[in-house]
Amino acid sequence: MRISTAQIFDSGTRGIGRNQSDLYRLQNQMSSGRKMLTPADDPVASSQALILTQSKEVSAQFLRNQDTVKGQLGVVDAQLTALDDLMQNVRDKVVQAGNTTLSNADRGVIVKDLEASFSQLMGLANAQDGTGSYLFSGYQGSVKPFSVSDTGANYAGDDGQRLVQVDASRQMAGNIPGSELFEKIRNGNGTFVTSNGGNVDLSGINHGSAIIDKGSVNNQALWNQAINSPGFSDVSIRFFVDAGVTSYRLYDQAGTEISTTASTPAPGLPFPPPNGVIPINKTTTTPLPAQDFGVSVVVQGAPADGDRFVISPSTDQSIFTTLRNTINTISQGISTSAGTTSTEFTNNLSADLVNIDQAMGNVLNVRTTVGSRLNEIESLSDSSADLQLQYAASLSSLQDLDYAKAISEMAQKQLQLEAAQLSFKQISQLSLFSIL
Repeated sequence: MRISTAQIFDSGTRGIGRNQSDLYRLQNQMSSGRKMLTPADDPVASSQALILTQSKEVSAQFLRNQDTVKGQLGVVDAQLTALDDLMQNVRDKVVQAGNTTLSNADRGVIVKDLEASFSQLMGLANAQDGTGSYLFSGYQGSVKPFSVSDTGANYAGDDGQRLVQVDASRQMAGNIPGSELFEKIRNGNGTFVTSNGGNVDLSGINHGSAIIDKGSVNNQALWNQAINSPGFSDVSIRFFVDAGVTSYRLYDQAGTEISTTASTPAPGLPFPPPNGVIPINKTTTTPLPAQDFGVSVVVQGAPADGDRFVISPSTDQSIFTTLRNTINTISQGISTSAGTTSTEFTNNLSADLVNIDQAMGNVLNVRTTVGSRLNEIESLSDSSADLQLQYAASLSSLQDLDYAKAISEMAQKQLQLEAAQLSFKQISQLSLFSIL
């Protein structure tokens, strides 16, 4: 085959240009540290790198969201710790006030301490985060959640939780609604409330020395069935003293007796019952069928004729109402002119103390919830950080240059270029005119 001089020149030029282009590409790769300078270098790897980059950015956003929620929950947890300490101090003061050897003047000092605690409680409830948003106002971060009222406090927030996307399939709230922490607290023992019913002589107080406990739930299902049955109302325990013999009967709110049976002699059931436990049930067939309410109470001491205690289903009571009621109880103290006996004071303060314990239990439950969220967010953060490393490693394997391989290839390309240039030089000098 005949090769023309022009073909030799064209082929040599193309070979030198191709080697120069390869060297230029290698030089750019080594200066940038990337083996893919354009998608054309490796279309498959380029598409994979794009997908990985997008996934890495989404994961990084989740990681930033997790840090945000972690910070919010950390602030909430600090407030809950302060609230728990405050309520423990309040409880200690209430127990101290229950000492019947104290004078009303002594209790007045305790009342001042409790008023200061109430103000501190209001400050905690209206706490703000670092951005100026109220922690416990639900969705309404710009609204001050609590304001003082005669019975405690009014809530201006809502039940909303500010959810943040912390994972592809997980949202987490960085706040606790004030209604959940401060408002929705079941009073009494959480199922029912025991309280003074006052003597039937309408004096408003019991005259004996009987004290009722917070009661026990023997069967929650039976109690739920009882309070949901038609005609159910509060149950009162009324005591009778006849010729030195004490007995009791149970009545509904309308004054209808619910505990007499044909075999039970008047005036009622013997008191004290075995172990001091009074079962709350009705054994009559009218006006309602016989039914065990599934709860019981213990009454200790000597009730006077006509003394009463009332058992009511628990309702939601705010922590502010509980503290305000407690302050009012201690402020009233023991005053014969006001008709408050030491027994009446002890019963009322015991009921307040039960509600304080309920409030403290609710704070503990909320702290447990926040702690669980913090543990979960820590676990998610660790997983997200590990995922970021995996994405970075995968992207590095697709994009980053292997310098050892690149340097070896560059040396090879340089040798090829030098050989091509030298051979072109030699071949370009071959001409008939050089031998004439």
